[in-house]
Amino acid sequence: MEFASPFFVLGIVAITTGGWLVSTWIRARHGYPIENEFWGMSHKDDGTGDSLAPSRKTELLANENAEMKGRIARLEERIAVLERIATDRSRRLSDEIETLR
Repeated sequence: MEFASPFFVLGIVAITTGGWLVSTWIRARHGYPIENEFWGMSHKDDGTGDSLAPSRKTELLANENAEMKGRIARLEERIAVLERIATDRSRRLSDEIETLR
């Protein structure tokens, strides 16, 4: 085997490129920062653009969840009132609404 042959050089280039690809894929999959040739290090991004700590994100999501539950409860109450108005068979409710106008 000749070490100066073009196939040997191409084989080494292919092996190193394959190793780099596998290494980068493993690092990206597990959340490690990836070396970027032009801009330094690229860190894992979840697509939201924010870099808050996970505990802070959890706290913010819990607060937002509680707020949404409160809104849903109020909307359910309003829907219940609207359903009662729509399905009321007696004249009492319609008379009350007319007196309010």
